[in-house]
Amino acid sequence: MISIKNYYLIILFTCLISILSAIYIEYVLIIKPCTLCLYQRIPYIIAIFVCFFGFNYSKNLIWLLMLIITFIISTLISGYHIGIENNVFKEFSGCTGNNLGITNKLDLLESLNNSMPNCKTINFKIMGFSLATINFIISIVISFISTMYFINEKNR
Repeated sequence: MISIKNYYLIILFTCLISILSAIYIEYVLIIKPCTLCLYQRIPYIIAIFVCFFGFNYSKNLIWLLMLIITFIISTLISGYHIGIENNVFKEFSGCTGNNLGITNKLDLLESLNNSMPNCKTINFKIMGFSLATINFIISIVISFISTMYFINEKNR
């Protein structure tokens, strides 16, 4: 096994690459993210800070525990998003991009121009997988490996 400090660095760079990739897809490739896509970025941003503190205070297991919790939450969010994409779950109101309540023509046009994509629609795939699916896989792997590190470090 690699050292806990190096593990934090690997997760930190994984999170940075994930966030930068999402920003690249959004602003360079001009593919608008849905509401859940934006929510899925939050655990990665939190994990960057957790990894920074975990690297500097690697003797304290609280940072590893926080990393596990962060990626379990990320797994739940991305799993819910996958469920919406595959019609397993119904979309929540923040995902529908519904403009039915607007009666003014100008407000409706403005709303349509600024609306976010539906969470059910998959706008971008890598090797046939939606970004939510890729996030789900990454989050499960990091959660599992972090748990193994936690158990190993606790039993030292």
